[in-house]
Amino acid sequence: MALKQFRPVTPGQRQLVLIDRHGLHKGGPVKGLTEGKHSFGGRNNAGRITVRWRGGGHKRRYRVVDFKRRKFDIPATVERLEYDPNRTSFIALIKYKDGELAYILAPQRLSVGDSVISGDRVDVKPGNAMKLGSMPVGTIVHNVEMKPGHGGQIARSAGTYAQYLGRDAGYALLRLNSTEVRRVRLDCMATVGAVSNPDHMNEVIGKAGRNVWKGKRPSVRGTAMNPIDHPHGGGEGRTKGGRHPVTPWGKPTKGAKTRKNKRTTKFIVRSRRGKTQG
Repeated sequence: MALKQFRPVTPGQRQLVLIDRHGLHKGGPVKGLTEGKHSFGGRNNAGRITVRWRGGGHKRRYRVVDFKRRKFDIPATVERLEYDPNRTSFIALIKYKDGELAYILAPQRLSVGDSVISGDRVDVKPGNAMKLGSMPVGTIVHNVEMKPGHGGQIARSAGTYAQYLGRDAGYALLRLNSTEVRRVRLDCMATVGAVSNPDHMNEVIGKAGRNVWKGKRPSVRGTAMNPIDHPHGGGEGRTKGGRHPVTPWGKPTKGAKTRKNKRTTKFIVRSRRGKTQG
């Protein structure tokens, strides 16, 4: 998909750059593959705001995407490519030979009419899914499982992928977009190719209202607040806060380490910070 620029007849169109979606399906999704989606506005089950600056936005229906790809050795045809408001990538509607319909993440270079299949011994082409143990080393993959049968969790957003570097004692070595090298079991499923819509990162919103349509409300800078409201607040004139960036509750932000899951650290061969795990 290419980028689309606009003739600036309004102020909001002056800097606007959007994705050209003329090749996608124009109608709505398959009703049987959707579910209702309730907007919580950043609130938890107690009604308290746990994520600030969320709320409003357009009403959406959730598209049920098949991240597991466990329907083995039954070929499917790509019926159409669709826009999904719940994710940055596009999705593909596929129809299996037995008539069943399903949504999958659309990889790059997948077109309407193409055939996709999942199994132990299938061709290495975009959209086909197989276990990492059946793939040749060097393959570009996405929608990678972290546990067998759990469904894809790695490399699912627009333009992302992981590179299959090699095998080691029952594990596959994958290099992620963050440069992290991670071990994943060879019996985990992955899909060949990179995720569609790589130009998503080049979008320019053009106006604040377009973010409001997405459910993102305006955020207020801490330096614009009073000292009682934020540690960065107060001061004569414009200031930078006078301290390292923190949250309103004093926790460090912008660069502070937040990873606490020591249980899975053993699967990281090389961290995204360039450190080799011992």
